[in-house]
Amino acid sequence: MNLKKIAATAILLSGAFGGTALAQEHAIEKQPVREHVSLIKELPEQMARFKFQSDYQFEYPDAVRGVYVTGHSAGGERLQTLISLTNETELNAMVIDIKDDFGNVTYKLPEGSEYNNVGKSYIGDPLQLMEQLEENEVYPIARIVVFKDTVLAEEKPEWSFKDGNEVWKNRRGESFVNPFLKEVWDYNIGIAIEAAKMGFQEIQFDYVRFPEGFENRDTELQYSMGDYPEDHQDNVQTRVSAVTDFVAYAKEKLEPYDVDVSVDIFGYTATLPEAPGIGQNFTKISEHVDVISSMIYPSHWTSYFGVAKPDLEPYKIIKEYAKLENKKLSELDNPPISRPWIQDFTASYLGKGNYLNYGKAEVEAQIRALNEEGINEYLLWNAGNRYTENVDYTP
Repeated sequence: MNLKKIAATAILLSGAFGGTALAQEHAIEKQPVREHVSLIKELPEQMARFKFQSDYQFEYPDAVRGVYVTGHSAGGERLQTLISLTNETELNAMVIDIKDDFGNVTYKLPEGSEYNNVGKSYIGDPLQLMEQLEENEVYPIARIVVFKDTVLAEEKPEWSFKDGNEVWKNRRGESFVNPFLKEVWDYNIGIAIEAAKMGFQEIQFDYVRFPEGFENRDTELQYSMGDYPEDHQDNVQTRVSAVTDFVAYAKEKLEPYDVDVSVDIFGYTATLPEAPGIGQNFTKISEHVDVISSMIYPSHWTSYFGVAKPDLEPYKIIKEYAKLENKKLSELDNPPISRPWIQDFTASYLGKGNYLNYGKAEVEAQIRALNEEGINEYLLWNAGNRYTENVDYTP
């Protein structure tokens, strides 16, 4: 075992991945996050400030061009296929599930960890994974699914939404936890910190929102408002505040770990002042992140930008969206990097005449549309991690 792996193993096996050398951090982390961060800032200049340093060396690429990777793929044979893809093309990054869509952490944590009971062995050897990514110069991004979390909702119904005596589920049988609750925030940020200590260079938060259509049930379900007003006079703004506050809080909490913070957001939110049900405000979220990743798959649009059937016109729908997003971000004093999610899958569920079989031409059309509008970073989504061959990813 090399020295780097020995050091990383010490981090992984020391309780909550802290390591005995991080006593100052542990003392600080016992306090609420805002006090924690302000304490760091207020320490005299001659005193050392806690700043975690990973033993891995990853360089930010000229522009991140990445693919989505499940925990199963990251811990299985498909990883080698995906590494070969990055070695043979202009792709250079992977967004890897660390907390998945069900609420599972995708690797086993040490006994005594707060997250041990939700850890799965999908990634059997996380140290080996990080070494392979480093060796092949693959930029690692940890995906953390936040408020869609059936596992946590069932374990702690008081942190979720209840329909009578039962935890509420959507039509797909999925449950969400409550974005109004700071306990939920801290739970997810703790997992993000574990990922940062593993060596991930960026934390990407997904499902940073209320359930879709929540505006139709916000007065029917039972749930806590946490520290937010109970009067429900402006439900939309209260939801927007909760989602935005979480993002700002997470960015602050992760500051000592020297990781970038990104958020996945529905593309259509850029077309509205704010999305009324889910609580996403494109501008407000963008003010608190290093990277904004709008999900702009052509299949996910309805009739926007004068395009009646967006899945049939990937170049046009992405081009029009990019123009709009550029305008929105230009209004910010310190805009984040734009790194949209684009489509590398076929949306046959749209029905005959409404979808294309997506392949080389359709993927390249989306990339070209982004590049022409000055957006050079992007992420490819395919739920099965099977990406189209022979695509020209050259910027």
